[in-house]
Amino acid sequence: MLNIAPAALVQWLSGIVLLCPMGQFAGMSDLEQLMERMRACAICTDLPLGPRPLFKVDPRARVLIAGQAPGRITHQKGIPFDDPSGNRLRDWLGVTRDVFYNDPRIAILPMGLCFPGNGKSGDLPPRVECAPAWRDQALAMMPDLELILIIGRYAIDWHVPDAKGQSITALASAWQATWPDQLIMPHPSPRNNRWLKTNPWFEVDVIPALRERVAGMLR
Repeated sequence: MLNIAPAALVQWLSGIVLLCPMGQFAGMSDLEQLMERMRACAICTDLPLGPRPLFKVDPRARVLIAGQAPGRITHQKGIPFDDPSGNRLRDWLGVTRDVFYNDPRIAILPMGLCFPGNGKSGDLPPRVECAPAWRDQALAMMPDLELILIIGRYAIDWHVPDAKGQSITALASAWQATWPDQLIMPHPSPRNNRWLKTNPWFEVDVIPALRERVAGMLR
């Protein structure tokens, strides 16, 4: 298990990278080079809080959390899912905060690596420039993934293109169709409290199976 001090963890996940002179990638592995480029990404020049890519990629990963994009709180902290949504997600997975961030078998790769800004009813969608630039490259570095947690509409459209047009409720209720390789989930945000109350089967039926699966992969 990775042993990373909190300050180092923040720097590692936040994407705060000083641009180096020529030869900056000398001696780095392909993964290290990719992560350096991702952390230094500045493709989007009009982000409201500037670029700050948040992700966690490791070749030992078994579980991938494929979410939407960092929120304002996580952008400011420089740590993905360090907010109420993350608290619920960790509870759904049945893992501690330490395991969530330090176990290399759990990866985090949102559709957009940076906070896209606020819209009228929540955060704006992930930036369209991000996934084409980085997603395939990052996924190729994690060949041993056994379970992909697909969270939200934009992640669904990327990972399950045949599901376009179907509601998240319909897809989540048919979870056994893609289980145990993929799980389409509602976002764990408090904004979805009403959905969870209306669809109690998700936490009654799906979450116990998810916890058992994750525990087996991390055992």
